[in-house]
Amino acid sequence: MAERQDMFDAIVMADERFHGEGFREGYEEGSTLGRIEGRRYGTVHGARVGSEIGCYQGFALAWKCLLHSGRAGRDRKVKVAEALIGMIENFPYEDATYDKLHEDLDCIRGKFKQLCSLLNVQPDFKITTEGSGLSF
Repeated sequence: MAERQDMFDAIVMADERFHGEGFREGYEEGSTLGRIEGRRYGTVHGARVGSEIGCYQGFALAWKCLLHSGRAGRDRKVKVAEALIGMIENFPYEDATYDKLHEDLDCIRGKFKQLCSLLNVQPDFKITTEGSGLSF
């Protein structure tokens, strides 16, 4: 009778056992795939942000050199370019958990727009599959 009871318990409990095993296997596979997808997304998004900031930095450095002649009326433009360069240099590239990352990035974008306005330049920053670029 005990063997018969064990056999029925095995049949009745099979659903619960297979459900638990399936859940564990699914959770492990989902976690692995989630990490892979998250890493891929982070790499793409980080490359976009880095490319955008790199364009801003190159733009500001080039204009700072062009305007550095010290003639009247260019002092404000040089100061804004230097402020943008300083913000970019202080941007926390290595710290992905930085809680004000988006706020700082928005400030950099604002300063870039201010510099473009002072220089009377209309930039068009685009990120495409071929790469990123800043056109005028």
